[in-house]
This record gives sequence, structure tokens and C-alpha cells, in this order.
Amino acid sequence: ATANTAGLVAVNTTLSPCVAGLLVFFLRAKVLSPKLLDVGGFCNGILAGLVAITAGCANVEPWESIIIGLVGGLVYQGASML
Repeated sequence: ATANTAGLVAVNTTLSPCVAGLLVFFLRAKVLSPKLLDVGGFCNGILAGLVAITAGCANVEPWESIIIGLVGGLVYQGASML
């Protein structure tokens, strides 16, 4: 059981920041002006995904961590536009 939990934590802790970082990168490159490739935004999106998944990484399924990453990326992007 412990090995399965460790694997689940590793997968969830990888998926969520990947999705959040790519979402922020895509939004800044294709949707929001000035439509530039923003590596700083990508890194901050990764950090937002890590923050979003930290509390529940052992208790959610991988598909749920993708949704958590999407929400974390959207929250970060919205907050950074204030």
C-alpha cells in the first residue's frame, strides 16, 4: 500500500504542475496580449500547480490532479493580471 501511495503522489505531483505551467504558457502565447512566449509565466504556472496539488496529492486520482492543475493555473493567471 505504501509503494502504491508513493507512486500516486509522484504522478499527481508531476501532472498538476505540468498542466498548470502549460496552460499559463499557452494563455500568454496565444490568448492574452501581448501574445509573447513567457518563460517566467511558465515557471510561475508550474509553481501554482505545485501549490494547488500539495495538500491532496495522496488522496486524488491522476485525472483529478489534472483538473486541480487547470484550476491552479487559471487562478494564478487571473491573480497575476490584477
